[in-house]
This record gives sequence, structure tokens and C-alpha cells, in this order.
Amino acid sequence: MPNATVSNVLDRVLVLEMVRVTEAAAIACSTLIGHGDEKAADAAAVDAMRTALNELYMDGTVVIGEGERDEAPMLFIGEKVGSAIGKGPKIDIALDPLEGTTICATGGPNSLAVLAVAAEGDLLNAPDVYMEKIAVGPGYPAGIIDLDKSPTENVKAVAAAKGVDPKLIVACVLNRPRHEKLIAELRALGCGVMLIGDGDVAGVIATTNPDTTVDIYMGSGGAPEGVLAAAALRCVGGQFKGRLLFRNDDERARAAKWGVTDLDKQYDLTELAKGDCIFAATGVTDGSLLEGVKRKKGMMTTESVVMRASSGTVRWVKGEHRI
Repeated sequence: MPNATVSNVLDRVLVLEMVRVTEAAAIACSTLIGHGDEKAADAAAVDAMRTALNELYMDGTVVIGEGERDEAPMLFIGEKVGSAIGKGPKIDIALDPLEGTTICATGGPNSLAVLAVAAEGDLLNAPDVYMEKIAVGPGYPAGIIDLDKSPTENVKAVAAAKGVDPKLIVACVLNRPRHEKLIAELRALGCGVMLIGDGDVAGVIATTNPDTTVDIYMGSGGAPEGVLAAAALRCVGGQFKGRLLFRNDDERARAAKWGVTDLDKQYDLTELAKGDCIFAATGVTDGSLLEGVKRKKGMMTTESVVMRASSGTVRWVKGEHRI
């Protein structure tokens, strides 16, 4: 279906239906929070999300899924989902049934079930490689961040736009050995560094919420998560830059498989997630964005957020689910 009818396409995939999909995944893996079994928690979320997606009237294609390297049996890249394959609206889907599997297994914060949908061709089919990322929330001049600039230059630009000293800027960075130089440079500048153990989709989205105190997200993480984060920022505002990182010829070959020809390209927000799109997330564990799944007498409670780019609408959804 042509992009001119994007809104009509997504109108047929109701916004709240997306929440039901992420709720199902979050609830399914919540019984394994803190159990130390990453694979079991991920499998439970994947199975529940796939079942929920297959109940929707659409001709869906997974473009960001469970990973081509893992040869995942379900929700793999290219898998068709939905109850109207061949006749329903053509929808591209980016998903992570359990973003932060380690977080869930260890009972840490910010584990989510996340999903983004758009019309066919509107989400970048990113290979399963690393991506260098930088993001800020809404309200800044266009082009304020750039991966070709140093971390110091980017922080100073954000600080100048806010009218504050760089020492008052807080950068969110994944706590990984590969980020040692980045962290050292940021601390030498004097700005705050919020280190997170996992879950960089939540880390990017944190830049849009003043309550988190995060001003800028920096560092490298999974390219599929970059597309999901970009879809969220398309809905609520903000800026995002991403560049694929390749460690070997095998990763370059995977990029070619998905049609990536410019290996050094710096992707803008609208190149990762363009047109109208819907982003939904449900908390698995408590975090800066959402509360996690809670068990109460005879029921489980969930908190979700669902956003839409065309309207700029953000809905917060509290759910009660009888056990």
C-alpha cells in the first residue's frame, strides 16, 4: 500500500491494540523476574507477543525482530504475522518482546516490552550489528547533535542551548568497557554521567522526560534498538543520530543482505522511522519510564505508554488483569 495512505493503514491497527500486545509480553515474562534465567524470560515474552500479534487484522512483517544471528524460531526478521496475511493492511513491525533480558533476570530497573509499527517500508530494516547513537529530547535547535562532533562538542552545544554550564548536563551511557574513553571524556568535562546496565531504548527515551534529569544519550548499542528508540522520538519529539558499526566482514555482509550500501552513513531520525508510526511499551520491571508488572490479590497490574507520530499523542495506560 503506498505511503500516501499511511494514516489510513495505521487507523486500522488501533493504537490500543498495540498496548495489548506489549502488555501480553510483559505479563508473560514477569513471573521470571529475578530468577536468573534470561532465555526463559525472553522465550515467554516472545511467545506471548507473537500470539497477540497474530490476533490483529493486518498483514504484518517483522523488520526488527529477535535477531538474525540467533536463528530465532519466532518473531525473526522477515516473519509474517497477523490474522489477515495477503489481504489486510501491510504493516512493518519493529519489536523487542523483552528489552533488557539481563535486567529482568536479575530484577533490575527499566526492563520493557516494546513495539513500533509503521506502514510498509517506513522502518529501517537494520542489520543485527552495533550502532553508534546520540539523542536529545524536544526543544533544541535542529542539528544540535552530530556524530561527527566530539562528545565534548555535543555536550557544550546542548549546554549552550539550555543556557547552563556543561557541568549541569547529564549524559546517559551504557556501562560497557567499550565506553571507557567516552565516560572519561565526559567526566573530564565535568558533566554528570548516568550509567545504565542495559536497556538503551529506555535510556534514549529518558532524554524526553525532565523528571529523569537526562539531557543527552551517547554511546553504542544494538542497531535494532536504535530503530525502536527513533520511532519513540518520532512520536514525542527529539533528535537522534545513528551510524552502523561493523566489526568484521560477516557483519558487513549482513548489512548488504538488508540493502545497506553506505556503511558510513549517519542516519537521521526520519531515516530510521519515517512517516506515521506508533510506539508502545509496557514496563516489566520498575523504571524511569514505567512501573513494572505487579501482582495483587487475584490480579496483575501493568503500566504502558503508547505514542503516535501523526498526532503527537501520548497515552499512559494502567491495566488490571485478572489472574
